[in-house]
Amino acid sequence: MDIREDDLHSHLKARMLQRGITRQELEDTINAGWSAEDAKPGTLGKVMVFAYNRDWSGKFYEEKEVTVYYKNIGDRVVLLTVKARYGKNFPFQGGKTDEN
Repeated sequence: MDIREDDLHSHLKARMLQRGITRQELEDTINAGWSAEDAKPGTLGKVMVFAYNRDWSGKFYEEKEVTVYYKNIGDRVVLLTVKARYGKNFPFQGGKTDEN
């Protein structure tokens, strides 16, 4: 799935900026991530762990875990929100990426 600019509503853009998530990470997570077990009924979620190896908010982190929540409405995917956790040794199912 390619994320277009019109897929990114203002709330989602604000959360991405606030949480340090790029559009590429969002797209990679939806396309290659594994299912988020904490998604609410009727909502889908995907999770992916990225190598990070840099500072975030004044502290060094080896990894970033990105979770994207969305709904399928008809033939459209509606992105709801994204979250990020910074740390290391996150559990993963689909593999880690060396990007970023």
